[in-house]
Amino acid sequence: MIRALMERTITRLTRDGNRTFFETESFPWVASIEAGSTAIRTEMDTLLVHRDKIPNFQDISEDQNVLTEGDRWKTYFLYAYGHQAERNCAQCPKTARLLASIPGLKTAMFSILAPKKHVPEHRGPYKGVLRYHLGLIIPEPNTSCRIRVADEVRSWQEGKSLIFDDSHLHEVWNDSDSWRVVLFVDFLRPLPFPLSLLNRVMVWRISRTAFITDAMERVRKLGFDLGREGAPNR
Repeated sequence: MIRALMERTITRLTRDGNRTFFETESFPWVASIEAGSTAIRTEMDTLLVHRDKIPNFQDISEDQNVLTEGDRWKTYFLYAYGHQAERNCAQCPKTARLLASIPGLKTAMFSILAPKKHVPEHRGPYKGVLRYHLGLIIPEPNTSCRIRVADEVRSWQEGKSLIFDDSHLHEVWNDSDSWRVVLFVDFLRPLPFPLSLLNRVMVWRISRTAFITDAMERVRKLGFDLGREGAPNR
């Protein structure tokens, strides 16, 4: 109830409350993330060698069972609503350093989507964060991998960014024959004071729910060590 009230307040009191996609130029930190995309891609490529070890999304969050099954959507979490996956961040140090430059960072992961995978229409948990995607592996033609947010459809590009409000209904397609990978980030939505303070409190409350804390326990349990030579050690 409080969450719904906050979302209505954000929609009513802000100029961009109903916006779907945002201009990336409005967020100065995007340029440094894109400049570091090669380093992020290198660390992610090391992980993909052991793709079978990377958890399926529904193994981390049981709520995702309505969106995916099997091993067709894999996620390698670095943060979830402010909770750090320490081992995963240590194994992706350059990515973790770049993520630290994002104001209000709350969630970060590699989102790995199988060929021919469709993620059906759904919405994110809270309007007080915005979602950022950095394209890392985007099969050609890039229009085969796309996202619809409300009535707008966009495609990813490698090394380029998308920012959108995932509280709108949205769905994703990978119609290609290859895997699609993006760096997936949620960060605090920029809001005027005192709404910004109320939003921080709301996000903190969400971070303490079992929905988040149980998921992070699973992230830590299902993690693996790459080891010196890149071989996973349990």
